[in-house]
Amino acid sequence: MLDTFLFAANAILPIVVIITLGYVLRRIGFMDLHFVNLLNKYVFRVGLPVLLFLNIYSIEQFSDIKFGVILFAISMMLILYAVGYLLIPILVKDPNQKGVILQVIVRSNFALIGIPLAQTLGGVEAMAIVALISAFTIPLANVLSVVSLTMYQTNELGERISFKKVLQSIVTNPLIIGVLSGLVVLFLRGLITSPEGSIFFSMRRDTPFVYDALRMISQTASPMALIALGGQFELSVIKPLMKKIALGVSWRILFVPAISLSVAYLLESRIPGMDQAYVALIALFATPAAVSSAIMVHEMGGDEQLAGQIVVWSSVFSIVTMFAIIVIFRMLGAI
Repeated sequence: MLDTFLFAANAILPIVVIITLGYVLRRIGFMDLHFVNLLNKYVFRVGLPVLLFLNIYSIEQFSDIKFGVILFAISMMLILYAVGYLLIPILVKDPNQKGVILQVIVRSNFALIGIPLAQTLGGVEAMAIVALISAFTIPLANVLSVVSLTMYQTNELGERISFKKVLQSIVTNPLIIGVLSGLVVLFLRGLITSPEGSIFFSMRRDTPFVYDALRMISQTASPMALIALGGQFELSVIKPLMKKIALGVSWRILFVPAISLSVAYLLESRIPGMDQAYVALIALFATPAAVSSAIMVHEMGGDEQLAGQIVVWSSVFSIVTMFAIIVIFRMLGAI
């Protein structure tokens, strides 16, 4: 149990430390708000899209896809999103805050915390399931986030943003472009094979300089995103946003994992492969709010202060919730 707690703490605390570094650097004047905004732009438009592209590209093959588990993950995301869509507008009145909290329901820190968590808990087998699930859930999460952040906004005339504008935001979203590019390349890689049946072209094998360059760019995304988040973090805004922060954090690390993982356990006997997928589902549903969610809010004009606070505090309190979830599922023999 101590090892489990230490692992959960070690997975979260580095993120908290880097966020704190960004906060301190901003407070001592080492960087200003303009620099923080430039960091956000780089991460959102370059770093994270490349990271997501490589995550999808790293999938070896689709032959072992557990469609039942993937369908469950997608269905739960849509169901939880629908529940949030009905409830959150009742609880939150500010249009710029509604979308921020709604997107938190489907935007977990799958890449920064979930994947390392799955690797530690389940090894290579768990990572294979995580990679396959991510190919389907990451695009869905990003599409739902774009919809969330645009459906409540109005233009200069006070009119709701049109469906055309929402669709344009989805199509041009750098994170979605990164994921879809990875899927296209992955699909083509599977189609184009040599006469011997091996992969005809591999970026890692045939153009290692391109692959290594992309890999190094992807490695900049996480630390820069966290530093930028810390740089825009304002302690003074906690009090007026306290109720909204508590609502967003509760959805992300309490309601979402409690509902989704309980349903998964109840349906285990009915869904092939579910007994091997708990680690991946914990990584998807139980991790805190994604750092990229705050960056997307900043880029799309929502309440970035609220988004940043939800990321920070969900990361802090998820140390406790993820520890409890891991212990429970180990006691049940599921992981």
